[in-house]
Amino acid sequence: MEVREEELRQFCSRISALLRKEEPGPEALDALRRLFLIVSATKYDRKLEKAFVDLLQTVLCPPARPEPLQLLCAAILREMSPCLGLSLSCDHVQSPWQLSLVASVLLAQGDRKQVRNVGQRVFKVLESRQPEGPSLRPLLPAVSKAASLAPGTLREDQANLLNKRLVDWLRYASVPQGLPHSSGGFFTPRARQPGPVTEVDGAVATDFFTVLSTAQRFTEDQWLNVQAFSMLRAWLQLSGPGGPGAPDTDDKSEQEGSTLSVLSAASSAGRLPPPERLREKAFEYCQRLIEQSNRRALRRADSDLQKACLVEAVLVLDVLCRQDPSFLYRTLSCLKALQARLCGDPTCVRALLPLAQFFLSHGEAAAVDSEAMCQHVFSRVPAEHFHSPMLAFELVQFCRDSLPLLGRNLSALRRSFPSLLKLLAWNSPPLTSEFVVLLPSLVDASTAVEMLHALLDLPCLTAALDLQLRLSPAASERPLWDASLRTTSCPDTSQDPQLQGLLQHLLRAEASGAPERLAPLHLLLQPMAGCARVLQCAEAVPTLLQAFFSAVTQFADGALTNQLARLLLERSDSLYQVPGYEARVHQVLSAQFLGLCQRRPCLVVELAKELLEFVGSGGGLRGGGSVLTSVVWAVGEYLAVSWDRRCTVDQINKFFEALEALLFEVTQSRPSATLPQCPPQLVTALMTTLTKLASRSQDLIPRVSLFLSKMRTLAQSPAAGSLRCREDERAIGTRATELLNLLKMPSVAQFVLTPSVEVAAPRYHRDTNTALPLALRTVSRLVEKEAGLLPG
Repeated sequence: MEVREEELRQFCSRISALLRKEEPGPEALDALRRLFLIVSATKYDRKLEKAFVDLLQTVLCPPARPEPLQLLCAAILREMSPCLGLSLSCDHVQSPWQLSLVASVLLAQGDRKQVRNVGQRVFKVLESRQPEGPSLRPLLPAVSKAASLAPGTLREDQANLLNKRLVDWLRYASVPQGLPHSSGGFFTPRARQPGPVTEVDGAVATDFFTVLSTAQRFTEDQWLNVQAFSMLRAWLQLSGPGGPGAPDTDDKSEQEGSTLSVLSAASSAGRLPPPERLREKAFEYCQRLIEQSNRRALRRADSDLQKACLVEAVLVLDVLCRQDPSFLYRTLSCLKALQARLCGDPTCVRALLPLAQFFLSHGEAAAVDSEAMCQHVFSRVPAEHFHSPMLAFELVQFCRDSLPLLGRNLSALRRSFPSLLKLLAWNSPPLTSEFVVLLPSLVDASTAVEMLHALLDLPCLTAALDLQLRLSPAASERPLWDASLRTTSCPDTSQDPQLQGLLQHLLRAEASGAPERLAPLHLLLQPMAGCARVLQCAEAVPTLLQAFFSAVTQFADGALTNQLARLLLERSDSLYQVPGYEARVHQVLSAQFLGLCQRRPCLVVELAKELLEFVGSGGGLRGGGSVLTSVVWAVGEYLAVSWDRRCTVDQINKFFEALEALLFEVTQSRPSATLPQCPPQLVTALMTTLTKLASRSQDLIPRVSLFLSKMRTLAQSPAAGSLRCREDERAIGTRATELLNLLKMPSVAQFVLTPSVEVAAPRYHRDTNTALPLALRTVSRLVEKEAGLLPG
């Protein structure tokens, strides 16, 4: 429901009254939640009055205000960013919690100078905090955000101090569990000493604390351990060698005055510099996480956490090895063992992607063959896990990110395109734009024909995947609201070996090189054509076809161009019958067929047999007749000696007879189920093409003149066969008259309708002093005197 500006103003006035009370109650919290929903859940910019924005800032600043209230005020101000006239400042804020809220609002403004000021203020509080002081946890996200928004925010001494703190939090967090909260009463029993933290399998931890360690209660430094790991990869990328956040070493004045920095430098003497020490401890931490991920978790939540930490650990190791190659050889043995374990564990499939990324990035340096790993990720993973939306998106992103690493060695990726298309078939709305970018890398001369078949059959693939899931044993475990379970009719392929073979071909994991005709399978899966997922997939195909042809035309030779043109003709009447799908695809196929003909005009002569069969079958009338119209236009345009010396009079006569019969059929017959209503564009294209062919073989001029006269009379008749729209009839009659006038001057008609390549240049259509416009004006004046003698 849309909230108007006046309603929003009144609502803000009511919130203002609630916030001005000495103790705003639950009503104020509820109103702020609703306001946050209004300003965030809209694509339009919402403007709040300055007085109200000032009030939100006033509520945010005093430390005595309730934390939930301040949290909501900060969230609303962030959502309104950038906000003009903001008066917030973090210069005198001492509380880490309050400073984190104010910093989040200021960082959201996007002002680089302000970002640097916030970073310095947050770090000053971080630097001066005593062990017994308030928690530092709220400040770490602000430090990380400031460093990423404005690289170089921290000076070298500050970066070194943060490196040292991260080392302490990651490697030296306490091992005992946290103490329970005491009620403070006189008769409170003596609390027992807390036990050690445990592993996810329940065993007592014998090594240092990590994010995968479990306990009933955690200490403050254990929480900092978890938070430090969450920001570790981003910080390493920013502060590492060559990173965008290389410390600023120009400002020495404050560096010399930092007591903590001097002490830190003194304590590190004789040891590794802080950045290198952090990388060393990060490496140990990741090794420990990989070891912990191999334990059998007692709880489902811990199992999910293991997988997430495993992904992050491999990503951090990738960063470490890129920054310091000495880590590579210490990492390989561990990751090779991890690869063998993950490839056999379908529950850890998401962790395979960063692992494959690691081997692609470092395989050459470490003399490791990454092709087998990539082949597993590109073919088997999509084939088995296409129904996981998150994995599908991550896998397509992985393919895109891997293109620079694969270089020219894209054979594994291209062989696996049938598996990758399963991700698209099942998740088409969110992945279509990603595949448009990926398609040029998936297609080459060896896979172009098979991929075009696969794209045209993509909705059928969606139906086949749906059928596969319904018949799988896991279908009974899915919830009742799963959309793929709503249709009860499941086709049975078990009784027909041919259908089984076609289904296996459609669901293949790698390119086979031999496309199959799937018409029997289309009929079998027809009951599933109305499923929502199939309809969504069908809407994506035209966009994908355009991307495919844009890529193919960059490298297609003559043989491949002919092959693709032949395929367009064959598949135009052999598509999976999804509502509205055929008409949309025919629009793309017709445009692409013309594009192929323009690139290679001799295609019309070389495919004369196929084109004659296509015209004679009349099947191109399906889907609006757009493909047939393009074929007719291409014949009239390119079936000429000027385009191909192999063109003969016999070919022209054969096409003339076929097109004449087709024009007679579509204009004299009533629309029916077998012969749909003929579009006027096809009629005018047929008349024009017949006139062009007659101008090239002038023995045909009397026949086409007679036919054009009949067409003009038919268009003016009130009972005009299948031509029902008066405007269409008028356009057809006008075209027939124009063509008849041209044919009265055969030599001029041939010049106008079959211009040479030079005359067809654009300047002949723009310049009034060149031959073609002059010829058209001459013909018009010559036939003006005879226009009164023509019937009608």
